[in-house]
Amino acid sequence: MKPLAIGATMKKMGPLLGLIVLSAVLSVATPNFLTSSNLFSVLRQVTYSGLLAFGMTFVILIGGIDLSVGAILALVGIITASLIQSGMDPILASFAGVLLGALCGAANGLLVSIGRIAPFIATLATMILFRGMAQEYSQSRPITINVDGFFNEIGSGYLFGTVPTPVVLMLVVYAVLWFVLRKTRFGRYVYALGGSEEVARISGLKVKSLKLWVYTLSGLLSGMAALVVTSRLSSASPNAGVMYELDAIAAVVLGGTSLSGGRGWLFGTLVGVVLLGVLGNGLNLLNVSANYQLIIKGAVILFAVLLDRKNT
Repeated sequence: MKPLAIGATMKKMGPLLGLIVLSAVLSVATPNFLTSSNLFSVLRQVTYSGLLAFGMTFVILIGGIDLSVGAILALVGIITASLIQSGMDPILASFAGVLLGALCGAANGLLVSIGRIAPFIATLATMILFRGMAQEYSQSRPITINVDGFFNEIGSGYLFGTVPTPVVLMLVVYAVLWFVLRKTRFGRYVYALGGSEEVARISGLKVKSLKLWVYTLSGLLSGMAALVVTSRLSSASPNAGVMYELDAIAAVVLGGTSLSGGRGWLFGTLVGVVLLGVLGNGLNLLNVSANYQLIIKGAVILFAVLLDRKNT
């Protein structure tokens, strides 16, 4: 294997090696870390951030950003819980919630593609807009629900009595999106657009349509994350999802996807999501204060961004 190829491979495997080293350190530092109950707890906790990060990966790959995913999660959760509370079948309410998330994402896509507004500004505005809509609809109060069956399984169920259902959901979504990104024409177009929008346009790609679909996908996955959170808590809050967009972006960057677009992979994002989850869990097990946890996580993210800039 050529030296350049070896270097590229090592760079791609860096996040995974970091996760292995961190896990090894925590397994020595605290005996509770490697217990099955704790590991499954970590995976369950990162499910919603994983869904958000998968959508964010597509957005960042085309050179964009989506700051509204946390607000979409809150709005979808409020609307879905309200529909269930009013007597709608939970399955129909869930589909309606995911559809709402997709529509919110499509609105972002229209602003970026047709409106030609910079993604940062467009999604910053819709972040405030969607959060305000959630606050107004709920009158700034959480909506509590009590359902069993399908909706309860989304966030609190287990497969074979052991594996949390939301973890299975996240992995299935990951597998589907991995196939889309690596094995389909749409995935190739995503990379091409992120590499150079001008070249993609000259090559005949429908740039506006592609941006619209990517942001719609991000919104749809935000809607799915909202179902997981709402089901898990049996409640929806207009304040849910605050700062979740930053966790999603951090996981994508930690996973090796370039903020400049065109370079990255979905497996890296999955590793980044788990890495952040393991880091947070380990710090909790070590009784590190919340303030120091923020400092440590911020330093890790800053280090990842600096590495990305160095390799751009």
